[in-house]
Order: sequence, then C-alpha cells, then structure tokens
Amino acid sequence: MVDFKDALIDLLGAEQVIDGDAALTNYAYDWWPVAAKWRNQGKTPLKPDMVARPQTTADVARIVTLANEHHMALTPWGAGSSVTGAPMPLNGGLTLDLSDLNHTLNINETNLTVTAETGKMGYILEAELNELGYTLNHSPQSLDRSTVGGWLSTRATGQFSSKWGGIEELLVGFEVVLADGSVVCYETGPRMAVGPDLRHVFVGAEGTMGVITKVTLQIFRMSEHRIFETVTFDKLEDGLAVMKEIMQRGLRPFLVRFYNPTEARHAMQDKSFEKCVMFLGFEGMPSLAEAEYQVAKSIWEAYPTDILGPAAVEAWMDRRFDFSTVENILRNPGGLAETIEVGHYWDGIEETYHRLEEALSPYADEVLGHFSHVYPQGTSLYIILLGQCADDAEAEANLLKVWETAMTICLQTGAAISHHHGVGVARKDFVRGALASGMTVLERVKGAMDPENILSPGKLGLDA
Repeated sequence: MVDFKDALIDLLGAEQVIDGDAALTNYAYDWWPVAAKWRNQGKTPLKPDMVARPQTTADVARIVTLANEHHMALTPWGAGSSVTGAPMPLNGGLTLDLSDLNHTLNINETNLTVTAETGKMGYILEAELNELGYTLNHSPQSLDRSTVGGWLSTRATGQFSSKWGGIEELLVGFEVVLADGSVVCYETGPRMAVGPDLRHVFVGAEGTMGVITKVTLQIFRMSEHRIFETVTFDKLEDGLAVMKEIMQRGLRPFLVRFYNPTEARHAMQDKSFEKCVMFLGFEGMPSLAEAEYQVAKSIWEAYPTDILGPAAVEAWMDRRFDFSTVENILRNPGGLAETIEVGHYWDGIEETYHRLEEALSPYADEVLGHFSHVYPQGTSLYIILLGQCADDAEAEANLLKVWETAMTICLQTGAAISHHHGVGVARKDFVRGALASGMTVLERVKGAMDPENILSPGKLGLDA
C-alpha cells in the first residue's frame, strides 16, 4: 500500500491524492439510506484507503495502469449521489474521484450532440444546453447532484423517459479507460451495424469493466408547447389499464406518473386526498401535443375519473428535484426512509405491487407507491417507505430486511430487481438470481476485460 501511494503521488502530485482519515470519510457514504444510518452512528464499513483526483483522461489511464500493476482495487466516484451504495468500495483500495473531469467539450448543433467529460454535473450541462435552446430530455430526480458518468454507470433514466428513453437511448459514444490502462474510443453515429454494440458492455456496469471519461449524447430542441393534466381514479387497476392503453396505442406523453392513494396525498399536497392520481404531460409542436392529449383523454374517459386540470402537475414540476422529505427523516435518529424501484410486464406489475406493499408495510408508517417510466410492454414501480425506529441501529437492521424482502419478492414474481438505480451494494447479493444463466456471460466478460479484478471488485454480484 505504501509503495502504491508513493507511486501515485509521483504520478499526480501530492495535492491530487487524499489519504487523511477525515477526508476519506467523505467517500465512505453515498445517498443510500443504509449509508445514512452508518453516518449517524459513526460507522465506516466501506471506506477507501486513499483517493485520487485525476484531471484528464491521460491521468486516469496512468492511475489505472498503476493500480493494475499493484493489484490495487479501484472504484470510480462521480458525485456520490447513488442511492444503492454503488460508489463505495467493498474492499477498500483506491477511489477514483472523477469530479475534476467536468468540461463540456463540444456542442454540435448540426448533428444535435453534446460531448462532455463524465465528471460534469447534470444540471450544469442541462443549463448550458438550455441557453442555446436545447435539452438532454434526461431529467432524473438527482439532476442537480449527479454526474453524466454516474448516469452511464447505473444505466439511469429520467422523469421524461416514457417519451425520450433512458440514458442508453441517448448515448452516441464514449471514451473509456480499460483495466490495463489502454484508452478506447467508441462511437456509432446515428446507428451502426458493425458487430455487437460494445457500448453496452460498459453502460450499467458500475465501473466493473472500465472507467468512462468522455461521452457524446443526443440533444434535442426544447419543446414549443406542453400540456399538463391531473386525472384521479377510484381503482388502481383502472389507472394501470389507462397507462397501458396510452402506450400501446402509440402515444408518447413525456410525463406519466400514477400514484397510489398514500403517495397521492404527498403528490397533491393534500392530507385528505383519498384517490389514486395520475400526472400526465404532452409536449412538442402545439398541434401534435394537443392531438396526443385528446387521444389520451378519450382513453381515460372510458373509466370513472375526475379531471383536475394542470395545477398539481405544474406544482410538482417546480419541486420535482426536492429530496428533503427523505433526507430529513434519515437525519433523525431512528428515522427510516427508502425508495426501491423495480420493473415488470403489465401482466405482473400489479401482483408485484400488492405483494411488496403487504410485505414491507410492517417496516414503515407509510408505504407510498407510484408507477412511472412507462412502456408498451410494462412499467417501473416505486415503493417508498417512511417510518420511525427506536434508534439508528434498528433502522439500519430494518432497512437491510426491507431490501432482502423486496428483492426476494421480485425474484419470485419475475420482476426486474432494478429499473434504473442500479445494483450497488444494496442489490449485489441478488444479481445472480436476477440474471440466472446470464450471470455466466457477465462473469466471462469481466474475466476477459479485467483479469486482475481491480475495477470495482464485488460489484454486480461478481467476485470480490
């Protein structure tokens, strides 16, 4: 370890290497609620031995080469905003803080692409594009606290994905440093049919296959017109049927969120609200947005509904990046809050919802649920738990039980154990069950790409 540290300082300079205990503690926690309970208790079970802050891709390549030579575990870090423990090292070693790789390199207004370094904060990149009349149309709730690289690492998606897709659909190409320090550039243009699409070896890999340093993404002209609507339903199954029909009819609202009555009270900011509620948004040229709205309206009018207008959705749009409810609960001694997102086909999502709600309710005072990120084939589901335990130790233990219970139910019902938050530490023990025979392929790819197993060892359920 000492030899590696000395070599790292020779490589980068002492100012770019962090090894003080207090400073390292900043890299021992992300936004996973279990980690919040660790922080409250002063526990650091997943703390790096040192941190390097590269300034360029060349720096990253030299660091990775050195780590490979010394058999040193290396875990990439963007903004530390994962909610699953993804950037926390399982085996100590070196954390690679990419936050100084934060430049926008090119905005191509002819091809509608943007190229940026992967330490770029999402909200800053979006603001730069907005000034020119463009947008990424990628709007995760963590937009103001996550990096472009983090989106790729976790295979993220955003609140407008029902129209614009997840990060994998916005991706054009990237530059990645492999485990031996070699640098590979991979770009497909609008489309390419030259062998397998190797970009997807790295997207969602959570740093296990390489360190992405630059990325090119699609951008879009900002929409001319938006229409919002709020629709209430007496029955959960009616709202799900409307969502399914909207998508299977070929409509593509940019916003579709359907809340159970418990979360509807939060979404409507009305403690007396008792129905399910759906938030919808349509955008584009005015005539097209209006046409989509009218067809969608004809679908929900076939069910008992009330139309409440745009105000509730517009209010939600203004506060949609607000994490304060969950954050405040987690700061409190014994506070318990968790958000678990999964996905399923239409014929399995309702059973998964009811089983999760029933099984997790003993751990929380409130079980919130909503469906969003909608497809012709199915939808994602969020289960959000809010509660209070005797102390942080009990909250930590209960959160771990929540994860085990939820993941077991998903494996039983055939649901995807993650829709877009990724695996991290929270789900690592359930990946083998989720991928089944596909785990063999993942293991063989990892073995070929990283034979020394230095890149994020133990993540994705792989060997530590």
